[in-house]
Formats: sequence, C-alpha cells, structure tokens
Amino acid sequence: MVSVLFAFAAAFTSALNLVTQHVASTAAPVSDKGWRLALYLVRSPLWLVGVAAMVGSFVFQALALYNGRLSVVQSILVTEVVFSLVIGSLWLRRDVAAAAWASASITCVGLAVFLVMAEPRGGHPDATAKAWLPALLTFGGLAALCAVLAGQGSPVRRAALYATASGIVWALLATFLKGATDVLGRNGVPTMLMRGAVYGVIVAGIVGTVLTQAALHYGPLAVSQPLMVIVNPLVSTALGVWLYGEHFVGGALQIGLGALGFAVMIVGVVALANSAPSFEATPAEPSSTTA
Repeated sequence: MVSVLFAFAAAFTSALNLVTQHVASTAAPVSDKGWRLALYLVRSPLWLVGVAAMVGSFVFQALALYNGRLSVVQSILVTEVVFSLVIGSLWLRRDVAAAAWASASITCVGLAVFLVMAEPRGGHPDATAKAWLPALLTFGGLAALCAVLAGQGSPVRRAALYATASGIVWALLATFLKGATDVLGRNGVPTMLMRGAVYGVIVAGIVGTVLTQAALHYGPLAVSQPLMVIVNPLVSTALGVWLYGEHFVGGALQIGLGALGFAVMIVGVVALANSAPSFEATPAEPSSTTA
C-alpha cells in the first residue's frame, strides 16, 4: 500500500513538472533562443518549481520501487496524464472537453481493473545476475533499433519510433533504480556506488532524455506521449517477470480481465492525448481570414 501511495505521488509531481515547465517555456519571448532561452528559464520561478517537482517525482518513484513491485509502480505512473489534465484545468483554467474527462475516467478504470485482477505477486528482492545481461541486450537492442529506424521517414513515424525507444529506456531506468535503492537500503551508499545499477540510472537517464526530446521534436505530441506512457509499463512488467520473478496469480478469467483492463487503459491514454487541451502559457488564438 505504501508503494502505491508513493507511486501516485510520483505521478502527480511528474505531471506538475510537465505542466509548469511547459507553461514557463511557452511564456518565454519568441526572440529568446538557445542560451537566451536557457537563461530565461533558470530565472523563471515557475520553471524552478517544475525542476523541484521533477526531483520530487524521482525521489517518490525511488521510494515506490524500493517498497513495491516494478510492474505495479510503473503502471500507476500512467496516471501522470490524468493529473496533468486536472492541474491544467484547475490552475490554468482551461476548458476541458467532456471527451477528455471521459478518456481520463476510462484510463483510471482500466488501471484499477488491471491492478486488482492481475497484480503480479511474489518475486524476489534481487534480480538474478544471469538474467541481467540477456534482459539488457534484448530491450537495449530494441531501443537502439527503434532509434536507428527513426533516423528517416515521416514525422509521425519518427516520433513513434523515438517515443517507443524512450519508453523502453525509461523502463530500464526504473529497473536500475529499483536495484540501486534495494542495495542502498540494505548496505548503504558505499556498496551502492560499487554496483552497476546506480550508473545504469545515470546512463539511462541521459539516453532517455535525449530520446524523449527527439520524439517531441520530430512529431506531434498526440503520437509520442501515448507511446511513451504505454511502452514504459509494458516493458516494466516484462522486466519484473524476467528479472525479479514476479508472476500473475488466478485463473484464466482473472488474468484475462486484468489484460482487458490494461487494454482499456491504453485506449484511454490514446484518447486523452487526442482530446486534452493545450497547456501553453497563452492559448493560441484561432487564425482568421479577411475577405
């Protein structure tokens, strides 16, 4: 239960980071580019609030992973898109269409069904050493392949491939983070610094950030955001089973309902990405034509 609360806290602070930094960035003067934009942002109180929220999200996620299962924590982080909608509605006073609220509700219902009906059980606290290398080669290879294929093609195709690669890498980062927090909790900082997991967090964080920015740059948000949000828990669930021995309990009906809940959650995320309002600092005025 504690891990679930920390996971929701991580999702909320991540959404707060997304909205505040997006508003701060879009409020910058149009003439500010490159280092001028960076200078403007580091002097923006709102952008700094976003940075604090980002740090808080990382801490909450680490605490959730230390106390809970990888697949459960990463699935709950999907609610970031729902929290973003609520924050944008209450704080920015954006008009939210009924379709967006319906999509958010579908996302939450799907997640709840998945967690109740098909929550992985069991497992062991440490990933088996023999499983680490093949798991990293498999998912690291898939991420690299997606990144290479994203080098050309239409904007939608490039955004989709970069977003898929980003989702895989963030799932790997969560796996490294869980390993690092487990070692930190049992043996302290010196031992943690001697293990590879903490350095995996650093490398995955850098690579994931680059891939995320590429996905956001090359194509529409309605394509990249759902894929990043969906691929992460899918890969995390696979890694939880592969590395930590998590398994699903119950009969075929219960597991089937859990899979259906996950599918419903995916539908809700995609629909929400296409129906949520813009969270720019100043909503764009509709273009007008003169006779």
